[in-house]
Amino acid sequence: MHDVIPFAVIVASAALALLAATGSSRLSERTQIPTPAMFLVAASLVVDLFPRLGSLTVRTDQRIVTVALVLILFDGGMHIGLRRFRPVAGAVVWIGVAGTFVTAGALAYAAHTLFGFAWREALLLGTALAPTDPAVVFSVLGRREIAGRSGTLLEGESGANDPVGIALMLAVLGTSGSGLHAVGHGTLEFVLQMAIGIVFGVAGGFALRWLMQHLPMPNAALYPLRTIAFALLVYGACTVAHGSGFLAVLLAGILVGDTRAPYKREIERFSSAAGSLAEIVAFTVLGLSIPLSDAFGHGHAWTGVGLAALLVLVIRPVLLGLVLAPIRLRRGERAFVLWSGLKGAVPILLGTYVLTEGSGGADRIYAVIFVVVLVSVVVQGGLVPTFARLWRVPMRVVEPEPWALGMRFRDEPEGLHRFTVRRGSLADGTPIEDLPLGEDVWISMVSRGGRLVHVRGDTVLQAGDEVLTLAPDDAAAGALFRAP
Repeated sequence: MHDVIPFAVIVASAALALLAATGSSRLSERTQIPTPAMFLVAASLVVDLFPRLGSLTVRTDQRIVTVALVLILFDGGMHIGLRRFRPVAGAVVWIGVAGTFVTAGALAYAAHTLFGFAWREALLLGTALAPTDPAVVFSVLGRREIAGRSGTLLEGESGANDPVGIALMLAVLGTSGSGLHAVGHGTLEFVLQMAIGIVFGVAGGFALRWLMQHLPMPNAALYPLRTIAFALLVYGACTVAHGSGFLAVLLAGILVGDTRAPYKREIERFSSAAGSLAEIVAFTVLGLSIPLSDAFGHGHAWTGVGLAALLVLVIRPVLLGLVLAPIRLRRGERAFVLWSGLKGAVPILLGTYVLTEGSGGADRIYAVIFVVVLVSVVVQGGLVPTFARLWRVPMRVVEPEPWALGMRFRDEPEGLHRFTVRRGSLADGTPIEDLPLGEDVWISMVSRGGRLVHVRGDTVLQAGDEVLTLAPDDAAAGALFRAP
């Protein structure tokens, strides 16, 4: 029993840290500094003051962050959903693949020519910093709703180029020698990982959809647990088959995002909570992996700030701008997407791969990655709302709605549909009694700004209203609320 009190102190300290982390969102709103940056800096500063806290091995860090990223990617995929993803699928794939390769190559060239890295070290550094990060992007955009395609493009890019970047890093690390043989081997390894990841992701997504819809559970609390467990199974099975488990998890999340299934709301809330906790854990663990003095010492700070400036001001705007050229976007949306490619947990995770591989200059590479990520999260992430206003990208903060009104049914309700009144639609600014609803369509509930609106014939619907309807066909009813 002699270790009970020390263990209780550890538990209490961890609980206080978690409470402080959950309360940091308010501080983030006031300071415009994204929450992940706070975790990263605080953990790195703490390990500088108390070195014993950084006793986790690099492999342990990798495993913790890997599980966290699986939860984050699955939740992000569910948030995007197939309906939002389908119109931008081609653009997301193009940015995810071409953008990652272009960014990695440009960063490698800059690291070699300007900062004196050997070519292999420069390639590892460029590959690690190429992907944007879903944890940071979802955190910055979490309570913000962006109109148009730019929000979905950013979320899709951050989810798609992570598997691409991780597969590329594994291909580079697994390649020995040089010349065309090495390039061919690395390319084949990359293509195989992507192909296997797509197969497992699609198959896992459809299997999970069937499971959610057809296999009942004895307890409502088991539905979210089963869904998260299946997502982890998809990652594990795909990785064992030498595929990209991260890509598989993202695709599975997208495929089940719009699925009508029992306890779907509870599943979404649990997944969102798991993703938020995973974000806290990932950035805390990564911050504990390197003291702040080591990250900014030995000239690493200037190298990291220089690379970050090149990435933010030259490489992404120019080179990714060329990649984005075929994609139809307004000028303001294009500038917003180019600015908002935030770095985060994935580049640091890739840096740990370099550490375990034991290549020359691994410590320098890891420190530079840490500095670049910190600059990206604080500067780029902090200015996202400001530049959204500057470039006139419609963005609004979605206020929490803690109260819910509804009924539960034993069987799936037939004909119950939920729509949002879009600006310029037939319903926008029209009284309910003047809508061509017909005899089979009935508006049962209207929510406006999080408040319940009485449904009467003279109730005028407005853009942004959430409407519950009873109709035999959601296509015919939905046409009233969609923009032309």
